[in-house]
Amino acid sequence: MKKYLFYLLTFTWGLPITLIGGLVAMVLTAIGYESYGKYGYCWVFKVGQNWGGLSLGPVIITSTPSNLNLMKHEHGHAIQNCWFGPLFPIVIALPSAIRYWWREILIRNGKTDLPSYDSIWFEGQATRLGTEFIRKHFGG
Repeated sequence: MKKYLFYLLTFTWGLPITLIGGLVAMVLTAIGYESYGKYGYCWVFKVGQNWGGLSLGPVIITSTPSNLNLMKHEHGHAIQNCWFGPLFPIVIALPSAIRYWWREILIRNGKTDLPSYDSIWFEGQATRLGTEFIRKHFGG
């Protein structure tokens, strides 16, 4: 996806989540967090420790430590926001958040035989989209 198309879709079709991401970025900046710059076409903030990541349109929020696979996955969610637009919160974001926290509860209670994180379509798609996008446009 070309840069102009990413931002065009992000700020039109994907505007609901993009507005939330912009507000969250402003609040984070106001309370003292700095953006770590851009990863792909998204701005990155690091908040807290050991909880994973979150994509709000062109704003990615991760914990520390984070890794490149997580960053690629979250960028994939940003691309899904471009594709699904106003449906993204219902079709992907909410199910993703619920699934993440449900898995965390199961893991904390000793469950070890869970399917892979990407075994559900929207998580696998996010990982594939982000990985292919970064490889194609940024060589990594």
